Amino acid sequence: MPHVLLTTFGSLGDLHPYIAVGLGLRNRGHRVTIATSEGYRAKVEGEGLGFRAVRPDIGTLIADPEVMARAFHPRTGTEYVIRRMFLPYLEQSYRDLLTIAREADLLVGHPIAFATPIVAEQLGKPWVSVALQPSVMLSAFDPPSISGLPWLESFRGCGPGFWRLFFGLGRRVAREWGTPINELRRKLGLPDSRDPVLDGMFSPFGTQAWFSRVMARPQADWPMKTAITGFPFYDKLTPGQGLSADLAGFLDAGPPPVVFTLGSAAVRHAGKFYTESAEAARTLGCRAVLLIGRDARNAPNVALPDGVIAAEYAPYSELFPRAAAIVHQGGAGTTAQALRAGVPMCMVPFSHDQPDNARRCAGLGVARIIPRKKYRSARAANELGRLLSDGNYRTAAQNVALGLAREDGISAACDGMDRTLGDFFGQA
Repeated sequence: MPHVLLTTFGSLGDLHPYIAVGLGLRNRGHRVTIATSEGYRAKVEGEGLGFRAVRPDIGTLIADPEVMARAFHPRTGTEYVIRRMFLPYLEQSYRDLLTIAREADLLVGHPIAFATPIVAEQLGKPWVSVALQPSVMLSAFDPPSISGLPWLESFRGCGPGFWRLFFGLGRRVAREWGTPINELRRKLGLPDSRDPVLDGMFSPFGTQAWFSRVMARPQADWPMKTAITGFPFYDKLTPGQGLSADLAGFLDAGPPPVVFTLGSAAVRHAGKFYTESAEAARTLGCRAVLLIGRDARNAPNVALPDGVIAAEYAPYSELFPRAAAIVHQGGAGTTAQALRAGVPMCMVPFSHDQPDNARRCAGLGVARIIPRKKYRSARAANELGRLLSDGNYRTAAQNVALGLAREDGISAACDGMDRTLGDFFGQA
């Protein structure tokens, strides 16, 4: 029975695909362990998967409003997450991971699980890297939208030469970020990595792109041995959870509502998003669902109009297909579920990969974009009015959903891991 160790960090959008693939591997007879933050233990073990706590515990970090504000800064948020939230814990992550990794046959890493490639190399284990979104590829042929640098969009047509130069400069900056990685590697007797953050996240054994081909096509400058699998879907807050009775009753009582959500991470830095959203619903006179999370500060500071309900959470796979439109932040997990539902969307990107995801969805004809700083009730009502009145958006969304229905991200990911295991142990 092969033992596969899946390592991940971040929000539910980072955890859920790993649970989905873990369940797929378990159903094939593999032993599966998910190594991640302690706060996810009950969720992972509740699905019957093995669990190993690895520091940092993201739950203690995201509970701090100042941390979340800095993590979602549009220009410096990604640097903050890497250099201040995760790399200070690198040696602790390494020690936490090492023991369980000795028992594993294959390691599977997340881009910010920086200890995974180090442990795999030290133990001589095969490992597979994962990309949850196209933006991490930094392709000169299909360049991503860079958070905090909207002026770069005017250079999109400049061709690969410009983007190679730009990404080359970015790599020089990011090399400094990776100093703690090379310091640990030297301590363990391993050679320095030239680009420990940007290139070190990709495995020589292969990379799995856990997104759909509707989001991006393979490019000549993607990492070697990259395979697009499709989205692996899972979205239960707790095992077996469905729609609450109140929310199910609301959905049954009238026409499809507009759903407003900020996923599981940006919701902790919501600002006035839900107050503006409630006012937009009032202006449109439409039914609406506000998924506000557990932070009481997110409750709108205005009385909710008739036909508008607020809830902490709902499984997107059950809620989104019953929506007239979805307004969301553009995180990888939320975007995947919205595309799967075949519903038009308005995207309000905060930081990280979200501007790029939003641009790609707009290019598919399924979305309109509102910059976060310009998200006001009047603008939201106007954009939603266009989405709801122009049937082309719904037609495009339904066509994209049909394409996603032909993909099986879980099976494709599991197939790729089985091939890696077969290739490695067949040669051993």
